[in-house]
Amino acid sequence: MHLHHNNHHAAYVNNLNGLVEKWPDLAKKPIEEILLNLNSVPETVRTGVRNNLGGHWNHSYFWVLMSPGGAKAPKGDLKGAIDAAFGDVDKMKAVVKQAGLTRFGSGWAWLAVGKDKKLTVFSTPNQDTPHMNLDAKPVLGVDVWEHAYYLKYQSRRGDYIDSWWNTVNWDRAEENFKKAMG
Repeated sequence: MHLHHNNHHAAYVNNLNGLVEKWPDLAKKPIEEILLNLNSVPETVRTGVRNNLGGHWNHSYFWVLMSPGGAKAPKGDLKGAIDAAFGDVDKMKAVVKQAGLTRFGSGWAWLAVGKDKKLTVFSTPNQDTPHMNLDAKPVLGVDVWEHAYYLKYQSRRGDYIDSWWNTVNWDRAEENFKKAMG
C-alpha cells in the first residue's frame, strides 16, 4: 500500500496541481461540487480533472476506510441496513466482491446509499466516483485497479478483495453511512 499511496495517489495530486494552472477554479471549488458538475469544467481540462480529481477523491476516501483498529464488523444502523438490503454481512461482501470481479479493467466497487436512501452496490470504471452520474453517497469503496493488489496478489483480484475486508474500519463506514443518510 505504501507504493500505491506514494506513487499512484501522489501522481493524481501532482497532475491536479498542473491542471490548476490551466483552470484556476479547480483550486477554488469544493471537490465534490466539481465531480457532481463535470460538464461545467472546460473541455480542455475535463478529462484530466475527471481522472485525477476522481483518483484523488477515491483514494483519499479509500485510505481512511482502512485501519488496524476500529470495529471488525458493522454494527448499529449500518448493520441493520446491510441486513435489510442483503440478508447479512457475508452476503453483502459477496455482492461487493462480484461488483469488483466483474469490473472490466480498472475501477472501484462501492457500497453506497442511493437516491432512494437504500444501500446499493455497484462499480465504477477507472477513477469515476459515486458522485458522477450516479448521485450515490458512498459508505465504503474498494480499489480494484491492478496497482492496488498486483504486487501481493498478482492476478488474484478475488483474493485481494477477500483480504481487504480484514482492513475495513467499520467505525468509519458507520460514520459514512450516517452522513449519507443525513
